[in-house]
Amino acid sequence: MVNKMKKITLICSSLLLATSSAVFAVENHGKAALERANAAAKASDAKEIVKQASAALEHSLSSAIVLKGAPLKHMESASNHLEEAINAGNLGQADQAKTHVNAAITEIQGANS
Repeated sequence: MVNKMKKITLICSSLLLATSSAVFAVENHGKAALERANAAAKASDAKEIVKQASAALEHSLSSAIVLKGAPLKHMESASNHLEEAINAGNLGQADQAKTHVNAAITEIQGANS
């Protein structure tokens, strides 16, 4: 009986730790995605926008892996906008890239709230 209780306690503790680690990872990636998207929005040229938007995209995709519901939809939309920003930046269209970056920022904020 005591061994069974120890096993149950160990399993519950492991699940709690895994859940809290996943939440921590999502929060970190969400914050990092927002920081990088903000840096892309402040960038002065298309090359820098692409660099920062690419980093933001990496974090938004990492965050989306464990999100569900409305936050997932927001992060997916943010990822799409970041991809469009990267494409526009690669074509030298900095203004269009910033438009997509700003839309991504709004979506990331929605996912992080």
